[in-house]
Amino acid sequence: MSKIEDIDKLIKETLSEEEAKFYDDLDEQNVVEMIFGLFEGKNKWIMYMMNFMTLVFFGLFIYCLVQFFNAEEMKELLKWASGTLIFLIGVSMLKIFAWMQMDKKALMRELKRLEIQISSLSSKIDGH
Repeated sequence: MSKIEDIDKLIKETLSEEEAKFYDDLDEQNVVEMIFGLFEGKNKWIMYMMNFMTLVFFGLFIYCLVQFFNAEEMKELLKWASGTLIFLIGVSMLKIFAWMQMDKKALMRELKRLEIQISSLSSKIDGH
């Protein structure tokens, strides 16, 4: 058994059943769980709005790209190239925002795990 598993076992022994379940829920998530986790909590409406805007920007990006390839004059080419670039940057920025939110939630989960570990170990030390 590794040291991490030993520490987890020690912590779970000092926690109540409810606290142990909460501690288990804070375990590391895979990418799919992190993505769906964005749509939970107080700010889920922001994520719905951001994803809607991502779809709108992506649609506008595709439209500008098609118009760019159909354009024949230099002025039109520049106009549609600018639109393509602007909407692609918009999609990228919205995706970066989502990834930052996933990272924030992962950090918060780890901080809560640390708080529980410190509380658990300090109560075990105080008890002896």
